[in-house]
Amino acid sequence: MKLWLDGGLRDLESARVSALDHGLTVGDGVFETVKAVGGKPFALTRHLDRLTRSARGLGLPDPDLDEVRRACAAVLEANPMPLGRLRVTYTGGHGPLGSDRGEHGPTLLVALGESARRPDTTAVITVPWTRNERGALTGLKTTSYAENVVALARARRQGGSEALFGNTVGRLCEGTGSNVFVVLDGELHTPPLSSGCLAGITRALTIEWTGARETDLPLDVLERADEIFLTSTLRDVQAVHRVDDRALPGAPGPVTAKAMRIFDERSGDDQDP
Repeated sequence: MKLWLDGGLRDLESARVSALDHGLTVGDGVFETVKAVGGKPFALTRHLDRLTRSARGLGLPDPDLDEVRRACAAVLEANPMPLGRLRVTYTGGHGPLGSDRGEHGPTLLVALGESARRPDTTAVITVPWTRNERGALTGLKTTSYAENVVALARARRQGGSEALFGNTVGRLCEGTGSNVFVVLDGELHTPPLSSGCLAGITRALTIEWTGARETDLPLDVLERADEIFLTSTLRDVQAVHRVDDRALPGAPGPVTAKAMRIFDERSGDDQDP
C-alpha cells in the first residue's frame, strides 16, 4: 500500500507521523471518508468543502485543496481496487503535550482501504448516551471519535452494525457514522442539523434527490416509524430491519426501496454531484 503524507507518496512501512502530532495526542484534527469506485472518488468536491468547514470550526488553517486533490488522485492510482474507502486526515500537526498548538503547521494524510458493498438491510441499536447539539465540535467531522468507537462496539455486541443517538433534549440525532431517515405515513423525514447531527454528504444528496423533509423528531419515533434507513458514504442508502428489539419486517419498504433506487441511479450518473 502507498499513502500520501505531507507532500508525497510513501510506502506504508516508511510513512511516519510525529509521536507529538496533535491529532494523536489530543484529537486535534478533522477527516473525510470518500467512496472510490473503480479508482474514481464520489462527491469529492462536497467532501473537500466539508473538510474545510470542519478545519475552520477547529481553528485550523484551511487545507490546500489542490494538494488534497493531487494526493487523492495519486493514492487512487497507486492502489487500484474496485471499491475503496479513501480517508483524508488533516491535523494540527506536531504540537506540545497539551491543548495549545505548535508552530510546525498541519499534517495531511491520505490513505485508501479496500471495501465491500454493504447488505441491503441492517440492524441498529439505540444507546443511552447523547449527542450535544450545542457543543464546540457539533457538526464538525473531527478525529475526536472515541465516543463513536464505544457506541459502535456496543452495537456490534448486540448484533447491530450501527448505534443511534438522541441529543440532550431527547430528539433523534444520528448514528456513529451515519444519518438516519424515517418514514411516517408515507412521508420521508430526517433530523435537522439543529439536532446536532453531522451534515452528511449522502444525507444532503438523499434530501435533494427524494424531497425528504428535515423534521425535529423525538427519539421514540424509532418505535413507530413505518420504515427506517441509514445514509453514509459507504452505506449509500441502507434499510433497517431491526431497531433494538423491534423488527421491521419486509425491509426495505417501498419508500426506502425507492430512495435506494434513486440514489443508485443518480450517483451512477454523476461522480461529483
